[in-house]
Amino acid sequence: MKEPNRILFLSQEIYPYLAEETPIRMLNRKLPELFQAKGYETRTFMPKFGEINERRNQLHEVIRLSGMNIIIEDTDHPLLLKVASIQSAHIQIYFTDNDDFFHHRKGIGDENGEYRDNDERTIFYVRGAIETVKKLRWTPDIVFCSGWMAALAPLYLKTAYADTPFFTHTKVVLSLDDNEYKKAFSTKFSSKLLIEGVPPIKVRSLQGFEVGYEELMRLAIDNADAIVVSAPKVNQRVMNYAETSGKPILKYHADDTQAYLDFCNGLLADAPDAGVQG
Repeated sequence: MKEPNRILFLSQEIYPYLAEETPIRMLNRKLPELFQAKGYETRTFMPKFGEINERRNQLHEVIRLSGMNIIIEDTDHPLLLKVASIQSAHIQIYFTDNDDFFHHRKGIGDENGEYRDNDERTIFYVRGAIETVKKLRWTPDIVFCSGWMAALAPLYLKTAYADTPFFTHTKVVLSLDDNEYKKAFSTKFSSKLLIEGVPPIKVRSLQGFEVGYEELMRLAIDNADAIVVSAPKVNQRVMNYAETSGKPILKYHADDTQAYLDFCNGLLADAPDAGVQG
């Protein structure tokens, strides 16, 4: 019997863990359920922001997956891995947590504005999720990256992790939405994100500059295999860059989640008509 396809969702925001029912949070809630119902195996990861109530959402730590250290600029940051279930959908959500980056802090900022270390928080989230998947010995056919906090995944998966048996043939899909950060990452960001296996030339466009949303998403587009548009209005300069990249693109489909499934199925089948899809 043929093994089911596997898809890994790296999602910055998911309803109901972040309570407001925004379109992107609802999409990130619906897609794992749809793919699983259609025969995929799924894993879904999200940052464990401080506003997520662990008791109400019945989060519990997965001891066997916790304890790794993610090193950023020679500083060890312990990874805590927690899990919860959306019972009605029969899916589990894994949460990457850390006392300094997430546990006592809200999404991307507080009453004083966006956090200055959002650059390190996104590095920690992406690398923590990838390392956990390796530890699970679970090989995804597709990694679906939603939100700018997941935007480093295409770079890491296509460089540092490309030759591991878990990700050699993985297709990386980047989801573009309308949630941008405003406070640019520091000029040290390009050196912070470097790990063994990431050639410095890959991040040369970021070196010596503050890195805004557009620069980060261009880097993600360069390393992704395909792009989907998950909001009716996205940054037009980022969209223009995506359209000139030559990567397959799925245009915005409102509530039509089936379109995302069909698009991913096409990627796995190496569909000959790959290109911009309406």
